[in-house]
Amino acid sequence: MRAGDFERAWAINDRDLTMVAYPPKHIGPRHLQRIWRGDDLKGKDVLVRCYHGLGDTIQFLRFMRPLRDIARRVTVWCQGELLPLVERAAGVDRALALHEGVPDLDFEVDIEIMEVPHAIRSRRDQFEMRAPYVSLPSAGDPNLPRYGMAVGLVWDVGDWDKRRAIPAALLRRLAIAGVTLYSLQRGAKAGELAEIGASDISTPDIAALGHLLQRLDLLICVDTMVAHLAGALGCEAWVLLHADCDWRWPSDEAHSLWYPSLRLFHQRTLGNWDVVLAQARTALVGRSGGLLQRVV
Repeated sequence: MRAGDFERAWAINDRDLTMVAYPPKHIGPRHLQRIWRGDDLKGKDVLVRCYHGLGDTIQFLRFMRPLRDIARRVTVWCQGELLPLVERAAGVDRALALHEGVPDLDFEVDIEIMEVPHAIRSRRDQFEMRAPYVSLPSAGDPNLPRYGMAVGLVWDVGDWDKRRAIPAALLRRLAIAGVTLYSLQRGAKAGELAEIGASDISTPDIAALGHLLQRLDLLICVDTMVAHLAGALGCEAWVLLHADCDWRWPSDEAHSLWYPSLRLFHQRTLGNWDVVLAQARTALVGRSGGLLQRVV
């Protein structure tokens, strides 16, 4: 998958499906249920479950359109926060908020959203993003008082893999002339960059965050949900990755077929963010200088 050899990936997944001893379906905690077992989705009423992170759902939402091309109906059972995005996505007939238990609706076959490209034997052109595939409900424009270039920052992550997080203190290196910094970090850490003049503009919901990203000139973030949202919207973002980054990102390349508007900065030694921040600072100096020249 990392190398883009999808035919080989599907062959490996087919082999694994024959080796798994499945428990009965629809029992136990929903996040532990084994769902898809190789069922044919053609002409079926398909329930797509979103059991992983918000970023995973946003990333794989692109496959709902090709799934709908073969299915009779597509229902996406997604995280409640993402309903405003999912219900507007191409290929989705209906969307409802995820909860424990089984959804109160009829369906013929169910599948986890990250298994959809395997089930429909997605081709490389279905992975490659050619245009934004997420749209936002209408909202008022966020107020961004600024001078020069507006840059949003996200540096912390959930508990799943803390290697992705960057100490807030290191982001002081991104405080340069001609750039107005904004903290998009949610939760208690949101105000950690106040000492370098970063304004806290964390948003109450995903749709508001999306509108904010569209107003910024650039997002600089770690590998978390906001990177996927920016990419799916076609917003420019720089993603700072640790040395053993997730499979969805190329190991040492600056760009990804998933999101052409993203630029990747790779850590070379696990735990050492110094070089990554130095590279991002140099790039930001060049990027902000060019923007100011165009404005003048």
